Amino acid sequence: MRTNIVIDDKLMDLALKLTGLKTKKEVVEEGLKTLISIRKQAKLKALRGKLQWDGDIEKMRRD
Repeated sequence: MRTNIVIDDKLMDLALKLTGLKTKKEVVEEGLKTLISIRKQAKLKALRGKLQWDGDIEKMRRD
């Protein structure tokens, strides 16, 4: 998808330096991937303590 956006120059320069990526496109794509990953992790963390599991971990380890 082609789109035009205005991005803070200092923010982009810092992102390029910190990531070692070569292009602005790479930085934006990596940023989107990272954002998606963080949000997915947050959804999984929200499930902590809410799921029931019936099993024998010791038996599973022996098998």
